Amino acid sequence: MKVVVIGAQWGDEGKGKIVDYLASEAQIIVRFSGGANAGHTIVIGNEEYALHLIPSGILYPDKMVVLGAGMVIDPEALFKEIKMLEDRGINTSGRILISDRAHIVLPKYIEIDKQRDAARKKPIGTTGRGIGITYSMKSDREGIRFADLEWNDKMEQLDQNDRDFLSPYIERLKPMVIDLATFMAHRKNVQVLLEGAQGTLLDLDHGTYPYVSSGTSCAAGAALGGCIGPRALDKVIGVFKAYSTRVGNGPFPSEFNPSSEDELCRFVRDTGREYGVTTGRPRRCGYLDLVALRYACLTNSFDSLTMTHLDVYDTLDEIKACVAYRINGRMVENFPTSIEALNKAEPVLRSFPGWKKTLSNALTYTEFPVEAMEYVEFIQRFCETPIDIISVGYERKETIVLKSPWTR
Repeated sequence: MKVVVIGAQWGDEGKGKIVDYLASEAQIIVRFSGGANAGHTIVIGNEEYALHLIPSGILYPDKMVVLGAGMVIDPEALFKEIKMLEDRGINTSGRILISDRAHIVLPKYIEIDKQRDAARKKPIGTTGRGIGITYSMKSDREGIRFADLEWNDKMEQLDQNDRDFLSPYIERLKPMVIDLATFMAHRKNVQVLLEGAQGTLLDLDHGTYPYVSSGTSCAAGAALGGCIGPRALDKVIGVFKAYSTRVGNGPFPSEFNPSSEDELCRFVRDTGREYGVTTGRPRRCGYLDLVALRYACLTNSFDSLTMTHLDVYDTLDEIKACVAYRINGRMVENFPTSIEALNKAEPVLRSFPGWKKTLSNALTYTEFPVEAMEYVEFIQRFCETPIDIISVGYERKETIVLKSPWTR
């Protein structure tokens, strides 16, 4: 069985925790897109792990993890991450594989990325990790793949600085690089978890272009990056937070008003630890945008949703969610493609009573306060998609499963 987990918002939805939780029942975890611009935080007891390239399942000693064909990988960042895990007692030997079709991030791409974004009249707000430039080089057919490290003509075309950068890593990479298509074909009956990066609204095609990432963040990318056909995917799960956040520039219709809701914004940011794992930047925060979430459900054909950070709202008297936009005096219920329209959009909010209880103490959904259930069930009805998993804390045990995605 092959299950896909992707972000249903602008990234940072808590996918890392959910992938880590679901990985207990998988044999292989494949990260299918993105690069070191992603950041997944895993909390196990008193230990906290920040991962950027390596799939979350690496923390289970018996799991194999794969960096897929849709990824762009900085070898220096990869081996730093491996060292971090090894230093903390996680044995990674023979457990991390790389698709030979994945592309390599070179140091000069990182510098170009920083310079290009700084030179824009309206910067996108990239992480400056060279991700967009590497994808651009890939599209221009000027990139270098892991398979190309043994292609002499290609290596000779590289600048000396690039060859010097790659030289210390080539022998270390060789045992990790695989033909992922053949690897997956030989494991048709294995439980595989496919992990996305960023989120639907940062997808190059379906996101708020040009304020997006350069990779494929939607469910369709799982088939491409996992080197399998789309009919091989059994289930697609979208992860979303009980509120919305965004990093960098771009439209954000449900963002808290800085003049009237600054206290609420600071509360959500601090309680939810809304600071970038990769950059440390404070995230922009706002109400749950149900218009955008329903759009994500439609464009990804989600079988179910996973809700995270619901516990952040535990102490509030009232909860609000965006159920429509008002644009130029007109009510809009669908997510616009136009950035101009999104910039003008004012959120139409619906209020819900708070529950004023600590959700992390609940062991089952039936132990939730009625008010929390009402919020959850309204979201399901609005998006016409069931919520099968609810996270009420950072630890694995603080996860309520209404229906396992590993059931057909």
